[in-house]
Amino acid sequence: MTFTGPFQLDGKIALITGGSRGLGRLFAETLAQAGASIVIVSRDEERCRQVAQELEQSFGRPMYAFGCDVARSDQVDALYDAVASTVEHVDILVNSAGLNRRNPIADLRVEDWDDVVDANLKAPFLMARRFGPDMAQRGWGRIIHLGSILSAIGIPGRTPYAASKAGLLGLTRTLALEWATRNVTVNALCPGPFKTDMNLELTRDPVRFQEFVQKIPMGRWGELHELTGPMLFLASDASSYMTGQTLYIDGGWTAQ
Repeated sequence: MTFTGPFQLDGKIALITGGSRGLGRLFAETLAQAGASIVIVSRDEERCRQVAQELEQSFGRPMYAFGCDVARSDQVDALYDAVASTVEHVDILVNSAGLNRRNPIADLRVEDWDDVVDANLKAPFLMARRFGPDMAQRGWGRIIHLGSILSAIGIPGRTPYAASKAGLLGLTRTLALEWATRNVTVNALCPGPFKTDMNLELTRDPVRFQEFVQKIPMGRWGELHELTGPMLFLASDASSYMTGQTLYIDGGWTAQ
């Protein structure tokens, strides 16, 4: 598929956290298909290199890989320096790395709370704090945070996940206002139920799976390809007048 007009990303460089698997890998392929070079980041550096090599072979342009725990400020600082010495700049930042721990709050460890909030909220803050100012200085940038329907609703047993994803929308709005005059947009993409690694536990339980389906007005879980268009929209000039907003792709769940 060839992208033209405002959806074209030729010459752009996109950094994707959690880009070695799951939705992050999907988003890497989506933006690469539109013409971008991709910087893959996750804690598994070897896996990142493998994905970068596969993208290079598929799209015929340089792709890059770095290992980093994006919830640690010292590692994010080191990542920034390493990326800056490798590519000219980062135009698009997709914060898709995430973590979930499911338990009723009475059984939830403080360590579980810290791990999830660090991965889902602190990490996007750290990444935006390092890479966003450069975008503002150049006068073009796209920052996309991966939220969730749990940014807007609650589900029992998901306390740290729902809290962190709700907080992510506050981060999205405030950063959008800070950089609104610098042509840097900050938006959140919030998927509903999709068959990702994080949701494997639910997809393997027929009863719980159907309980989720019954809450979706469209009567089905999402297909992964249904997230590619929204991601490309937010990453490109097609969304140039949209910032501080939340885009729900959830089959109508949050419309109820």
